[in-house]
Amino acid sequence: MTDKVWLGGIYFKDEGGYEIILKSLNHYKNRLKTLNDSPELKDSAAMFASVLNQQARKTVPKIDEIIQKIQNNLDTIQNVNNLQEDISFFEKALSCYESDIHKAEDTGYEYFVKLVGDMTQGRKDLDTIKTALDKIKQFSE
Repeated sequence: MTDKVWLGGIYFKDEGGYEIILKSLNHYKNRLKTLNDSPELKDSAAMFASVLNQQARKTVPKIDEIIQKIQNNLDTIQNVNNLQEDISFFEKALSCYESDIHKAEDTGYEYFVKLVGDMTQGRKDLDTIKTALDKIKQFSE
């Protein structure tokens, strides 16, 4: 019996999927670094906010490690396959970016608009995010 092939790796490397994932990881990192400014956090209890901030401080270095890992493993498809263990983290970052684009559009809160930056590009990224979320989970049968 042969091992399953991570089709998401092909998307990641050959179809440029790594670009939206890197963009989403950087967005996720910025989101975590500015968590105190989030309108959602301002509405929550102070104790809950401190727990979230503590978790964010632990997650930011992990994001930096994953970004470096991506940059170090894009040369061959075999190396890209080393990124499979980070699929759930990619999904978190992509979902965070997608969610913040929607929040910026729907609420107009300055925090989300500033976090997303170029809203025109953010809207364009929504389709790419959806594709990435679908494709990075794909394995051959």
